[in-house]
Amino acid sequence: MSQAIETSVGAPEPVSRHAVTFVLITVFLDMVGFGLIMPVLPKLIEDVGHVGIARAAVIGGWMFAAFSLAQFVFAPLMGNLADRYGRRPLLLVAIFGLGLDFILMALAPTLEWLFAGRIIAGICGSSWIIASAYIADVTAPEGRAKAFGMMGAAFGVGFVIGPAIGGLLGELGPRVPFWVAAGISLLNFAYGWIVLPESLTPENRRKFELWRANPFGAFRVFASYRGVLPMVMVLGLFFFSTSVYPAIWTFWGIAKFGWSEAMVGGTLAIFGLVAGAFQGFLTGSATARFGEWRVALFGLICATLVLLGYGFVWSVAGVFALMILHGPEGFVHPLLTALLTKRVPEDAQGELQGGISAVTNLAMLFGTVFFAFIFGHFWAEDRGWRSTDVAYWVAAGCLAVTTALFLMLKRAEKA
Repeated sequence: MSQAIETSVGAPEPVSRHAVTFVLITVFLDMVGFGLIMPVLPKLIEDVGHVGIARAAVIGGWMFAAFSLAQFVFAPLMGNLADRYGRRPLLLVAIFGLGLDFILMALAPTLEWLFAGRIIAGICGSSWIIASAYIADVTAPEGRAKAFGMMGAAFGVGFVIGPAIGGLLGELGPRVPFWVAAGISLLNFAYGWIVLPESLTPENRRKFELWRANPFGAFRVFASYRGVLPMVMVLGLFFFSTSVYPAIWTFWGIAKFGWSEAMVGGTLAIFGLVAGAFQGFLTGSATARFGEWRVALFGLICATLVLLGYGFVWSVAGVFALMILHGPEGFVHPLLTALLTKRVPEDAQGELQGGISAVTNLAMLFGTVFFAFIFGHFWAEDRGWRSTDVAYWVAAGCLAVTTALFLMLKRAEKA
């Protein structure tokens, strides 16, 4: 897999197959950790907080918001530190911290401790940003769409394994998956300590500046380079709209279809398998044939239609059919990221990835709370008219606006 990535000129030392594999494993494990919690979160919140499913959905939305807020605050700092001191030390620190966080979550006795665990996980989630910068370091610009597609595939496979493990182990207790995740993360830290070289050359490092490291200062990278800000707006709106999935998918499945933890894990596994297949096996070939703009537009259109479909589906068979049609959405994130990396110089790739993460996490922060409140409001027992689906209808409308904006940018690019 790593041989598909072309090593850029001037790397401090040859990037081995093990190093690139480690980076992909890190992305994979980040998603495993995220996916582990989803099947067991409703039960854990209900047990610890002594609340019903509608209220648990709102609390879950706030937990995800806490995760996203932590990433928003700390991601630019980590990205800029990686531009100054290199990728290796920051990546290893983030992975080690994630392992410790899983232990904390396994022991958490109250909702407050669960919130604390989500905040720490958000801080350590900066490993995704640093991994993206690492890939940008060792990949030629023309090969980055395919490289980020490979990262997306690792992301997708993690989303397959994480919920599947979480759903199965969740049958033994809602805390069991976290002990397993802690062990895996700490083993990955040990592996990375041995095999990971530094990818950022000394001449491509730059002075650390505090204004660049604060979450709002990170936005300046978007205004510093032509064509970056409008594309970031599309990316942010895309993540806002699709945050409906982490916000309500588990609660929606339980409320509408009566899914168990194992069933929730199974649906999320299929969801991730389809996304990973499209990102890993089709991103490069589709982009080579049709171009980045057209493939990303196709992904946005499919994502909009599928969101609308979830709002009207009434059978589990229909849900599975929509999950298959969901695949092209997997093109959007890696292709928008690839388009953005071509608009900034090589010594600002870490800063760019930190800024992108800040925007996407801020979008998901507001999105998860927004859609969780919509679900909780319309599914509360005291409502005269109840529905589990309103959040999907609203999300589909938001994504339709996003698609229209991207189409406008595509036309402006040709003008």
